[in-house]
Amino acid sequence: MAQTVSLPNLITIVRILLVPLAVWLVIDGQMHLALLVFLVAGISDAVDGWLAKRYDMKTELGAHLDPLADKLLLIALFVTLAIMERVPAWLAILVVSRDVLIVGGVVLAWLLGRPMEMHPHPVSKANTAVQIVYVGLTLLFLAMDWDMFWLDWIGAPPVAALTIASGALYLRDWLRHMAEGNGA
Repeated sequence: MAQTVSLPNLITIVRILLVPLAVWLVIDGQMHLALLVFLVAGISDAVDGWLAKRYDMKTELGAHLDPLADKLLLIALFVTLAIMERVPAWLAILVVSRDVLIVGGVVLAWLLGRPMEMHPHPVSKANTAVQIVYVGLTLLFLAMDWDMFWLDWIGAPPVAALTIASGALYLRDWLRHMAEGNGA
């Protein structure tokens, strides 16, 4: 692995710093700019990943920062949009609860002396992709002042289904991990 302070890591840190800006723009009703910041964050995610792979600049820090940046942006926007009644509150609660469940499980395993490595499931990658598309489309619909009815009816169910499936897979893995070596 390459040095810790690499260009891809700096790009990821900038992406994290874009989170409060995106939230503020949504709250301020500047949906065109919020969408632009969201798109810049998405492009920067692709760029930092490409740079890390192409130029062998992968770091352990980057392996942790990159998904953290994605989750911070998604959770912040889901919560903000739900508070503003632009996405269903139940969906934002589901998305946040899944991530709290995963982080809580990892921390609990560590506290119990049973640390576990996390590896993203293909379902979780699909879940993140669908969440990104849903938030991006929500921002687009709001920026263009389009009716949100169909987006909520067509977009929310796949987000919910993949969020539940992904959370269930991580819970299954956590239960198996915790049972290992305990005679179970």
